[in-house]
Amino acid sequence: MILIDSALQSRRNADNPVRVAMVGAGFMGRGIALQINTAVPGMELVAIANRHIDGARRAYEEAGNKNICEVSTVEQLEEAITNKQPAITEDPFLLSDAQGIDAIIEVTGAIEYGTRIVLRAIENHKHVIMMNAELDGTIGPILKVKADKAGVVITNADGDQPGVIMNLYRFVKGIGVKPVLCGNIKGLQDPYRNPTTQEAFARQWKQKPHMVTSFADGTKISFEQAIVANATGMRVARRGMFGPTVESGTPLKEAVKLYPLEALTEGPGIVDYLVGAEPGPGVFVLGTHDHPMQKHYLNLYKLGEGPLYCFYTPYHLCHFEVPNTVARAVLFGDAAITPTEGLRVDVVTTAKIDLKEGSVLDGMGYYMTYGQCENADVVARQRLLPIGLAEDCRLKRDIAKDEVITYDDVEIPAGRLCDELRLEQDKYFSFA
Repeated sequence: MILIDSALQSRRNADNPVRVAMVGAGFMGRGIALQINTAVPGMELVAIANRHIDGARRAYEEAGNKNICEVSTVEQLEEAITNKQPAITEDPFLLSDAQGIDAIIEVTGAIEYGTRIVLRAIENHKHVIMMNAELDGTIGPILKVKADKAGVVITNADGDQPGVIMNLYRFVKGIGVKPVLCGNIKGLQDPYRNPTTQEAFARQWKQKPHMVTSFADGTKISFEQAIVANATGMRVARRGMFGPTVESGTPLKEAVKLYPLEALTEGPGIVDYLVGAEPGPGVFVLGTHDHPMQKHYLNLYKLGEGPLYCFYTPYHLCHFEVPNTVARAVLFGDAAITPTEGLRVDVVTTAKIDLKEGSVLDGMGYYMTYGQCENADVVARQRLLPIGLAEDCRLKRDIAKDEVITYDDVEIPAGRLCDELRLEQDKYFSFA
């Protein structure tokens, strides 16, 4: 943080701002545009691509930009960048192909569409910041391999809970404490929620019902914890994680006592979550220390006698912190959170209701499925279907409620790039 603000101020003083473009102008994208335009000296949002051009225009206008130009070619976009004129387009690939852009923020929330955008950006040697845990958790490891070969950073974002967890994990590890659990705090967990049950809440917060549902039914937190596992080398103790539920308002330091100590201290550690604990919706890391004198100091500093020491961040601020991720990638070559440990934990497709043969699966956060974390070796051995690839698959047999769906249970749509990259990923990490 301290380095970032000074480095960005230097770029502003030199009239050499970090130039970033964004794909996706929904609720979160508009927040990012507002933050960059109003609060981040030394950084410019030079272009926004959106499937519907009016959404891109709205994002800029809400952020205070009026002199906006619409572009349809790389040449037009590059001219707009040179003239310091914010550009909008319906073609996301212009952003990858144009010169004068340091990084691309991907805020689509889509798997196949997002895959094509991210891969094109990497191929054009641009850093990529993803606000897309679903894409990261499905094929992030192979995209990281490709980014490394291209010499660019691919990362999920500061501000979202996985990024906040990773910052805390690095702090804890950096002071000599061994992290054994990376945790996330939720207020609700009900795998059977759907867009109908969540419609009123979504309307209240001006979000899409299926997006709100993906949080309520556990799919989103499964992806968030999967990408933490893939960044740290941790695993899950069991399918779906422990996920203890406590009375609302229970202090975090009391709630974490529900975790079985042996599950945390054996092996590489685990990712998990709590429901109902405070401070929510924060994150936490549990760690251990072996040195008697250091344990004495930790007790002196009010962290207790051990064996588990609880560190936490009481909030996550999503779009407010995304520009920090851009600056870390462009100026320091540092990722907020990226799958450095390959594929350790996956998110598998589970029936939300009884499903009939011939049904075509809907998307994440809808009516038919929810996601659960599972260790990647188990997913490979049992041929479980990642939920990031489940949309539009056709069932070959009846599936019972809460049954996990396998590759053998479905027909996969032809021609999807995400499936090709997933197969490449499985082979690369020896799961196929």
